[in-house]
Amino acid sequence: MLAPGNGKTKTGRLWTYVRDDRPSGDTTAPAVWFAYSPDRKGERPREHLKLYQGALQADAYAGFHHLYEAGAIYEVACWAHARRKFHEIHLAHASPTTSQAIERIAALYAIEAEIRGSTAEIRKTIRQARVRPLLDSMRLWLEAMLAKLSAKSDTAAAIRYALSRWRALTRYVDDGQLEIDNNAAERALRVVALGRKNFLFAGSDSGGERAAAMYSLLGTAQLNGLDPEIYLHHVLERIADHPISRINDLLPWNLALSTQTVPS
Repeated sequence: MLAPGNGKTKTGRLWTYVRDDRPSGDTTAPAVWFAYSPDRKGERPREHLKLYQGALQADAYAGFHHLYEAGAIYEVACWAHARRKFHEIHLAHASPTTSQAIERIAALYAIEAEIRGSTAEIRKTIRQARVRPLLDSMRLWLEAMLAKLSAKSDTAAAIRYALSRWRALTRYVDDGQLEIDNNAAERALRVVALGRKNFLFAGSDSGGERAAAMYSLLGTAQLNGLDPEIYLHHVLERIADHPISRINDLLPWNLALSTQTVPS
């Protein structure tokens, strides 16, 4: 974004929060919220989530750690991030250890593919019966491999990453509403990368806040099966004469699905 006064740029931040419980059979409308800040300090998510209680599934960014200390928010880690570390090593110099780690994680994802869309209770039951033994076996294997590897090796670092977050990585087994990863947020962030290719910067902090609002609105429209361009056109045609007391009528999940949709 443009820094004030000197025409230079600085890096702003967009924090992305997604609610999407459809994989567990919940019919609550999905939504994404982008929040802008001029920096990446841990106080930002603390402010965003000051009234929130429940699970937070995120990466291992150190700024999130203080959120879990009070107990109102508990950490759910992401298997996609754990897998990515092994995958990157495997691409650079494959080994039997990285191959087996990727295969073991793939087995977890295969079960998730089978139960996606089932109720939370069914997902919990199946995970406890089929996933728990795989995770118990994987932990023993990871500990055994770690004992054989050089402590300085990249593979050892990937194993330590997984083992140090094991409780958070395995929480999803006992709660059918939770997901195996936070790819919903990763997908929502893609529009930001696309946006950077189409415009160079935000003009100010207030411009960053407006961009976050637009990303939130259009991203939520897409999550609800609406073409974002058609949704925006629909709103702009009506908003001038629309009563402010009924502004919620124009939120994506409150519009009739007769509006042109995109595949989910």
